[in-house]
Amino acid sequence: MLRKLSLVFLLCMLLFVTGCWNRRELNDLAITLGMGIDKQGQKYKVTVQVVVPGEIAAQKSRGVSPVTVFSAVGDTVFEAVRKMTTVSPRKVYIAHLRIVVLGEALAREGIGKSLDFLTRDTEARTDFYVAVAKGTTAEDVLKVLTTLEAIPANKLFNSLETSSKQWAPTASVTLDTLISDMTSEGKHPVLTGIVVKGNPQDGAARKNVEVSNSPARHQYATLGVFKKDKLIGWLDVNESKGYNYILDKVSSTAGVIPCSKGGKLAVETIRSKTKIKGSMKRGKPHIDIDIRGEVNVDDVECHIDLTKTKTIAELEKAGEQRVKQLVEDVIDTVQKKYKVDIFGFGDAIRRSNPKAWKKLKKDWDRQFQQLDVNVKVDTKIRQIGAVGNSFLEKIKE
Repeated sequence: MLRKLSLVFLLCMLLFVTGCWNRRELNDLAITLGMGIDKQGQKYKVTVQVVVPGEIAAQKSRGVSPVTVFSAVGDTVFEAVRKMTTVSPRKVYIAHLRIVVLGEALAREGIGKSLDFLTRDTEARTDFYVAVAKGTTAEDVLKVLTTLEAIPANKLFNSLETSSKQWAPTASVTLDTLISDMTSEGKHPVLTGIVVKGNPQDGAARKNVEVSNSPARHQYATLGVFKKDKLIGWLDVNESKGYNYILDKVSSTAGVIPCSKGGKLAVETIRSKTKIKGSMKRGKPHIDIDIRGEVNVDDVECHIDLTKTKTIAELEKAGEQRVKQLVEDVIDTVQKKYKVDIFGFGDAIRRSNPKAWKKLKKDWDRQFQQLDVNVKVDTKIRQIGAVGNSFLEKIKE
């Protein structure tokens, strides 16, 4: 009898808990996949890239742009977003954000305050990527229409993810990671830069996706160096790649090795593993970096005999020297030019010797500038391709 009464009680309760208390109709929402934040005087200019539902559903397409862009200016980011209702017939909905672009002017002034809204808003997830509009505004970046991906925000997301995995001088940084690095005592953040190749005004026109060679395109650049929440400069391509080797973020990339008798060949990194170990030596902090990699030979443009063990050993040594140079160069640049620890060496010291870190952390950036770093690289060639020696050997003059 008791079981029957319990069952009746549970069934009655279902009448009061069905449905969703804060449900939203899709027709009332402006689904936003991209957001840009710029500084305009003392105010924020927020730009959102909103999906046009009818253009995504092929059977209902009217042949117009699949996205529309709205902008508004406010004293805070949240105020600017709400002010967009004066131009948008629907409320901006950011739960599906893919990319947030920060204008370079804002980044140099400080991005902390502008990101508070995104960390606090209950609708926003934190799995989107954050990047900096290098030499331009976030608004201009979001206005450019793209070809392979109909929705530009998806293109920006996928391109950053792909380039970070296949090329390596870029980094896909989520909001969680960015906030963690900004608040860390032993590491400063980096963000990838985006440039607009061509005239952004041409990129905003429909003709930008109607020709094979678009007048304006997005292109990811290199890594921007931050001191806490302020952008202080940019690394070049090789320095950005060296940074990712140190942070163990190289999944795959291409590298060029000079041949001993002239010419060059290209190798593809297929695996890379980095271990960073912090320690105290003679009362001073010390860092050991151990990088182990595996590569394939992918492109031979010189006269070289790949069938010889000696040749493979020489190439492995040259590959090790190349990676070591990338790593040492970026460490030297950051220590001398930017003087902030973007590598997390401070965190490595903290993990290995918490007692010493308590004293070092108060003045870590100065300690970082004189930090002794030892780099060791071990590279193995796994494959030389589908052929042995290049056909170039047969057409030697």
